[in-house]
Amino acid sequence: MNLKQLHSFLVIAEEHQITSAAKRLYTAQPPLSYQMKQLEEELDTKLFQRTAHGIKLTPAGTTFQKYARQLVSIANNAKQQIHQTNNGTSGTLKIGLISSAGQIIMTGPLSKLTDNYPLVNVEITEGNTYELIQALHAGTINLAIVRSPFNAVGLQQTSLMEEQMVAISSTTNPTINAHQHLTINDLAHQPLILYRRFEALFNDTFRRHGIDPFYAVKCDDARTAILAADSGMGIALVPHSIATLYANHPFQIINEPSWSSTLQLVWMKETTLDPLTKRVIKLFNHSQMN
Repeated sequence: MNLKQLHSFLVIAEEHQITSAAKRLYTAQPPLSYQMKQLEEELDTKLFQRTAHGIKLTPAGTTFQKYARQLVSIANNAKQQIHQTNNGTSGTLKIGLISSAGQIIMTGPLSKLTDNYPLVNVEITEGNTYELIQALHAGTINLAIVRSPFNAVGLQQTSLMEEQMVAISSTTNPTINAHQHLTINDLAHQPLILYRRFEALFNDTFRRHGIDPFYAVKCDDARTAILAADSGMGIALVPHSIATLYANHPFQIINEPSWSSTLQLVWMKETTLDPLTKRVIKLFNHSQMN
């Protein structure tokens, strides 16, 4: 028994004639009759009986018709699913996402993906940049959206959006709030709240300007830095998109070209990518996020 026999059986059952079924199947009558004879021998039962008006199904044939339809439908669905998987239009995307990129990504490339390819399932793993890179190396996610700087050894990457650092403070800081844009010198004698992953970058810049910074608070999460600024503990230095999401007070852009951070889409360099992952990378590359 094979799919060709099942399909032929169903067409004959619909046409009630071998001749018309053969025309519909673009075959000759003798080989079609032989197929049905083989099928009946395999099932050890008669599927058709002749009448004055052609042929009709026997009771066994009627029972078999139900299962034949199911089998053909399953086969067609499997073929379609395999085609979609091979073309990257279905499957499961396992992607890592830093919290500060959530709103940007959800309203951009990922929404386009689910709109255009409703058979794609998205599994999101949230974490900081270092945790997501570890997950990539462990193979638990296919892609990750992380923030520079990070160790890119073994990774391929594409830049999604570059943004400047900003200064956030409570409204009680007249020096900062008097400026629309700030320079490094504006921060020289201010209590700063440091998001640690940028410590090396900030210290290098301050050193070049001959400034000895005062870090009133050091923390490992930009949201914590913003909360500390809201409470009046100092000036939080964080990327623009994080300030947009979480700041409760106005913030100022810092005019220092080196003080920038880039959202990156990263994946393992030596891994063979599946069609869906390739499609997503292409989608991000064509998305305008700046």
